[in-house]
Amino acid sequence: MRVRPLSLFLSSVVVACVVPAEPALAELTGGTSATGTAAPVSAPAKPAPAIRTSPVTARSASIAYSGPVYQRTASGEVVPYTPLTPAGSVNPSGGIAVGVAAATKPQLLVPGSRARYVGGLAAAPMSAPPAVAEIVWAADQIIGLPYIFGGGHGSFESPGYDCSGTVSYALHGGRLLSVPADSSEFMHWGSHGLGRWVTIFSNPGHAYVDVAGLRLDTSAADDPTRQQGPRWRPLRRNNGGYTVRHPLGY
Repeated sequence: MRVRPLSLFLSSVVVACVVPAEPALAELTGGTSATGTAAPVSAPAKPAPAIRTSPVTARSASIAYSGPVYQRTASGEVVPYTPLTPAGSVNPSGGIAVGVAAATKPQLLVPGSRARYVGGLAAAPMSAPPAVAEIVWAADQIIGLPYIFGGGHGSFESPGYDCSGTVSYALHGGRLLSVPADSSEFMHWGSHGLGRWVTIFSNPGHAYVDVAGLRLDTSAADDPTRQQGPRWRPLRRNNGGYTVRHPLGY
C-alpha cells in the first residue's frame, strides 16, 4: 500500500472542499461561475400539494351502498369480499347483507375516502390513514351489542356499551385513547373543531363520533332503523348543543 505525503493529502482535501463552492452558488442564482462558464439554472420547485382539511361527509342521508367491497385478511392481504349471508337475514338499510352477530367481524375496505355501510358494519375507506381504518374495524366488533349504562368504562371490554364507552372503544382501536373517557371528558379531549376524518360531538349527557362520513352512536336520533346500542348511522342534520373536537392530525 503506497502512502501519499501528508502535505499532498491535506492540499487535496482543501481543494475538494473549497473549489465546488462558487459553481454551486452560481447554480442557485443562475449566474456565472468564477471560471467564466455559464452555470445551469435550477428548475423552479413545484409547489407542495394542498392539504385537504375539510371533513369527510356524506352528501345524502342514505347510507345504502352496493359498490365493490374488499376484505383485509389475517395476513394483511386485500381480497374481494364475499359475505356469508345467514338464511333469512334482512339488511334494513340496503347494501350487502352480512352477519353482524358474528363473533369476529371482517375488516372491510372500500375504494375512496368515505366509510361505507355494508350490511350493518362499516367498511373503511382505502385512502384513509391506518388509524382511521383501525377505528372503523374496532367499532365494528361491538356493533349490535346492547346499550348498558357505564358499559366500556371499567374496562374497554364489556358485554355492552353506553355512548361514551362506544366512542372510547373505537378511538382505543385506533391507538388514540389509552383510558376510557366519559362524555364530559370528551368535551376537552383532542383539538377544537371538525376533524378531517374523525369528529367527536359531546356534552355532559351524550357523545358520538363521525368517522369518514358515518356516525357511530348509541342513540337512534336521525336514524330510520330506530335501533339502540352501538350502531353505524347516517350523519345528523343538526349537531347543535354539542362541543366539537377531533383527534390531532385526523
